Amino acid sequence: MAAGVRIAVDLVAGIVVGIGMGLALDHWLGTKPWLLVVFTLFGFAAGVLNVVRTAKQLDAERAAAKARGEE
Repeated sequence: MAAGVRIAVDLVAGIVVGIGMGLALDHWLGTKPWLLVVFTLFGFAAGVLNVVRTAKQLDAERAAAKARGEE
C-alpha cells in the first residue's frame, strides 16, 4: 500500500507544483491563462516521469528481494 501512496503523491505533487508556478507567473506577467496551461502540462509530465522512475525502482527492489529468496 505504501508504494501506491508514494506513486499517487509523486503524480499529484508534480501537477500541484506546475499549477502553482503557472498561476504565479500568470499573475506576475499578466499572461492569464497561458502559463497556467503550459506549466500544468509540464507538471503532469514531471509527475508521470516520477511515477515511472518510482515504479522501476520498486520493481528492481522486488527482483533483488526475490533473487535473495526474501519474497
